[in-house]
Amino acid sequence: MLIALWAQDQNGVIGKDGKLPWSLPNDMKFFKEQTTGNAIIMGRKTFESMGEKALPNRVNIVLTSDKDYKADQVLIFHTVEEILHYIEQHEGKYYLIGGTGIFRSMLAYCTDLYRTTIESEFEGDVYFPEELIDRNEWTLTKTIPGIMDERNHYPHIFELFTKK
Repeated sequence: MLIALWAQDQNGVIGKDGKLPWSLPNDMKFFKEQTTGNAIIMGRKTFESMGEKALPNRVNIVLTSDKDYKADQVLIFHTVEEILHYIEQHEGKYYLIGGTGIFRSMLAYCTDLYRTTIESEFEGDVYFPEELIDRNEWTLTKTIPGIMDERNHYPHIFELFTKK
């Protein structure tokens, strides 16, 4: 099962200067709950933006065109086809976590989408490629309102979509 998992602002911003442009602990908790014990797939830039350290209790997969790229505790693949072959051979849940290039390359293979929408605007330099999501192919199956509190300052919702 291949699932795209991301957070965006209301304009589709997903990053700025290699980081998230917001702090939203509820979203980090949701991310951890979904991905722990499963696999995450990311591009090299996303991996490097996380401090070049594998996230614990997950299979970490990095897609890069750099044939010499090395990282500890990470599976390195150089093509989408290699990743898809690996997924076919190893059951489980695989989460695409970014960046834009990974979403562009692999979104068509996803069965589910988990999107956190932060109902605010942020400055950013990386956007989710919304044009890749054909609304006729996806059904919104669940909406979970995010709770605002002293640590979570932005209104947000978690949306789960399933491919028709």
